[in-house]
Amino acid sequence: MGQAQSGTDTEVTLQNIQELYRKFASECPSGNLHLHEFKKIFGINSKSTEAETAYMENVFQSFDTNKDGHIDFMEYVAALHLVLRGKLEDKLKWSFKVYDRDGNGCLDREEVKNIVSIIYKIKRHNNLGDTENIEDICDRIFELVDKNNDSQISLEEFIEGAEKDPWVMDQLKLDIGPCDWFIGQQKKP
Repeated sequence: MGQAQSGTDTEVTLQNIQELYRKFASECPSGNLHLHEFKKIFGINSKSTEAETAYMENVFQSFDTNKDGHIDFMEYVAALHLVLRGKLEDKLKWSFKVYDRDGNGCLDREEVKNIVSIIYKIKRHNNLGDTENIEDICDRIFELVDKNNDSQISLEEFIEGAEKDPWVMDQLKLDIGPCDWFIGQQKKP
């Protein structure tokens, strides 16, 4: 998700946090951001594929750190910080956690194929997708990233591969507009 280093290096003031809280409270009067609201933010609706919906549910769950089924203000601020100001390595660790659907600490071919497929569909929807075959992309990612050839990508291999190869980084990042939405929320009157 938007692994590029953010240019938003301005100091966060108490006034910024208070304004952010006011906007959060007005958008989420219950004091919590629920899954259906989260999906709406990212454009996931009844026309979205099952894979896209499942992916956004994984993203939501990664931000719901206390696993209570919603994102409270503190989790929201932590998510904002990661998305807007987080270091590349932190974003890659978070992405890996989201992609690792079974939580075993490695990405297998099916998980990589799943995420590449989702990213491709979203990029294609935004007219950004190549015409490369998903299988070919997956094979190339494993050739470049799976250093010990065990048909699994560890967190270390994932970070190293994404940092060293711009093509791999492009294949593994999912820019679906959260940065634009979060920045827009900060600028809304």
